[in-house]
Amino acid sequence: MPPNDASTDAGIDPTSSLGTDTALDADPGGEDSEDTLDLRLPAEFLALFAATEEAESEAVGDGGEGAALPAWSASGVAAGDDLLDHVVDWGPITTAAGVFQLVPVRVELDLPLISRWMNDPAVAAFWELAGPQSVTEEHVRAQLVGDGRSVPCVGVLDGTRMSYWEIYRADLDPVARHYPARPHDTGIHLLIGDVSDRGRGLASTLLRAVADRALERRPACARVIAEPDMRNTPSVAAFLSAGFRFSAEVDLPAKRAALMVRDRALRDLL
Repeated sequence: MPPNDASTDAGIDPTSSLGTDTALDADPGGEDSEDTLDLRLPAEFLALFAATEEAESEAVGDGGEGAALPAWSASGVAAGDDLLDHVVDWGPITTAAGVFQLVPVRVELDLPLISRWMNDPAVAAFWELAGPQSVTEEHVRAQLVGDGRSVPCVGVLDGTRMSYWEIYRADLDPVARHYPARPHDTGIHLLIGDVSDRGRGLASTLLRAVADRALERRPACARVIAEPDMRNTPSVAAFLSAGFRFSAEVDLPAKRAALMVRDRALRDLL
C-alpha cells in the first residue's frame, strides 16, 4: 500500500505504509460473507515477525549503500520470493500488445530508469518518489532486503523495459488492516514509464495478463487486488477494463482508495 498512485497508465502505488486501525466490515455491494473482516492473524503472518527480526539483526545500516542484501539466485531474485511463488519463474506472457515478462529489479541496471520515471510529474503526483536517485533506491532496496512479501519488478515488453511493478502479498501487508483480507491475496502496483505508452489501453492489457498469471501460478490465491487513489479516475478505469471489479472505497493512511478485485471465480466472465 504505497503513498499514492499515478494517473491511468502512469502508475498505481508503491511501498507499504502503516496507518490507522480502521477496517471495512464488508463490501458495500452486499457481497457474500466471505468478505467479512476476520481479525485473527494468519499463522504465516505471525511467523514473519520472527523472520523479519532475524533479518534485521543481520542487516547492515538502513538499506542504503553498504546494507546487507539477501541471497540472490542465479536468476537475480531475492531468495525470499517464495512467499509469492517465485515471480522470477512466472515466465513470459503472450498478450495482444506483445510478449511481456516481469523481471525482478536489478538495482545497478534498473535504478536510473526507474528513478527517471518517478520524476515524471504525472507519476510523482501519486507515487511521491520524485527527487534524487537515492529516493527511489531507498524505496526499492527496502523491498529487496525484506522477507519477500513484496517483489519489485521491471516490465519488459518485446524486449523493452517499459514499466515498473510491485507484486506483493496483500494479506501480509499493512493494507490488510484496512480491508477484509483473505489468505494469499496478491496485490499489484504499476506505473507505465513512457508517456507514449499511456492512454491507449496498454495498462489494461498488461494488468489483465499479470493478474491472470498470478492466479495461474499461485493456486492458493483466490483473488488479485489493487488500491488506486479514488481521485485517479483513469487508473480505476484501467483496472475495470482489465477485468477487476470495484469492491469498496477504503480509507488508507495517505489516500482514499478504490479497492479493485480480480476474482479467480469471475475471471472468465470479466
